[in-house]
Amino acid sequence: MAAKGEVGPMPMAAIFSDTQAEPKEVYDWLDWLEKQLPYPVYRVTAGNLEEKSLRVVRSKKSGHLYSKAAIPAFMRQPDGSNSGLLGRKCTYDHKLVPMFAKMREICDIKRGQKTVTVTSWIGISLDEVSRMKPSKLPWAVNRYPLIEMDMTRHDCLRWMEKNGYPKPPRSACTFCPFHSDTEWRRLKTENPVDFEKAVVFEKKLQEKIALVTRMTGVPYFHNSLKPLGEIDFSEDKTQGNFHFHNECEGMCGV
Repeated sequence: MAAKGEVGPMPMAAIFSDTQAEPKEVYDWLDWLEKQLPYPVYRVTAGNLEEKSLRVVRSKKSGHLYSKAAIPAFMRQPDGSNSGLLGRKCTYDHKLVPMFAKMREICDIKRGQKTVTVTSWIGISLDEVSRMKPSKLPWAVNRYPLIEMDMTRHDCLRWMEKNGYPKPPRSACTFCPFHSDTEWRRLKTENPVDFEKAVVFEKKLQEKIALVTRMTGVPYFHNSLKPLGEIDFSEDKTQGNFHFHNECEGMCGV
């Protein structure tokens, strides 16, 4: 919409924080999108989220093995109970931190700057209004253009269609535990290669977490506490609908 002059002023840049774990269709879409815009799209990354989540480190002080896994997997305890989430830092570490660093660079933010010189557009729609948050950066203010225009996600898709653009895919890590059953079913049906990667990664994460000292739970990517490869996603009846509202920093899927 900015490129067509329907919302302004024209941005100086866009930033895509890459966890290196998106579906292939998202990267294909980004390749296409970059060619449509009159301003640059910067791709930044904090590394491969999947690889980092599989690292088990030995503490030099205690000798204990621990994991810095940041994926909010559901933990099944030996008695079968769900003890909550394994971790919940993936958005901050792999989305926000690299994005903030790039913003500092391209906007020439000075060390210790308190003056607001940056307006950060966040593309959440009216049906995600609960995700609106003030900026955590003293030199930036958040703006929500779609909410200003009372546009829902459906309105966005209609705008894309009206202007002759293809339908954009949803951005999220293939293995995100906050997927709804509908999203898992879509991934399994339309993108079986990426779904199978999520199945394999879940097993690898379980093996690594089993090595962690004093860790008794087993991580699963679905709150039924069953392996992804064994779940029937034909009906949306177990996983809470993601819709971004459960996500910690409100930045995934934008």
